[in-house]
Amino acid sequence: MNHIYCISGFGADERIFSRLDFNGNYLHFIPWQIPEEDERMESYALRMSKSINHENPVLLGLSFGGMMCIEIAKIIDPIKVIIISSIKTYHELPGWMRLSGVLKLDKIFPMRTFRIIEPLENHNLGIETKEELQLVRTYRRNVSQQYTNWAIHQIINWKNEWKPKTLFHIHGGKDHIFPIRNIKADFVIPDGGHFMIMNRSNKVNSLLKKILEAEND
Repeated sequence: MNHIYCISGFGADERIFSRLDFNGNYLHFIPWQIPEEDERMESYALRMSKSINHENPVLLGLSFGGMMCIEIAKIIDPIKVIIISSIKTYHELPGWMRLSGVLKLDKIFPMRTFRIIEPLENHNLGIETKEELQLVRTYRRNVSQQYTNWAIHQIINWKNEWKPKTLFHIHGGKDHIFPIRNIKADFVIPDGGHFMIMNRSNKVNSLLKKILEAEND
């Protein structure tokens, strides 16, 4: 059995993994921390890595958490890195995000969530049920603005080109946050959106089982 360390998506917590089946492996969650002022992603990843207490773990990250797993993999030696609804390098960022980083739009227009645009955000996330909607609303209420501003800046300015050797990428064919046209994934769930970890969990679990049972190099 492996020790699997999970990092949720932007502003989320371990509830986002509630429908996943980890096949009897030991499960750990790394919570998001409040970033320090002007903290670089590398420094933040180092702080996050201090929560890992086992050698050669499996890292599993959702969305922004997948990006963070790749940064942590530069520090420790994971046996596998699994990312879901995420990106591996800055080349997979959608063009509008890269342009936002170049133009520093996050500094000019700090991120706020307004009720009026929630339906659009929910559509982009691929939310399908009232339960999923309630969970996302809880995250919106509880996430700190300091973390939100920092995380958005890190995402749109990510310059990573490095990939771990044992990286597995699961992506949705209908992901509106990180569109599949920019992505080279190992496994694609054709009808999966950005929230497929919740509403296509049976398909994600099937792929997770295959990945976790595969021989380690």
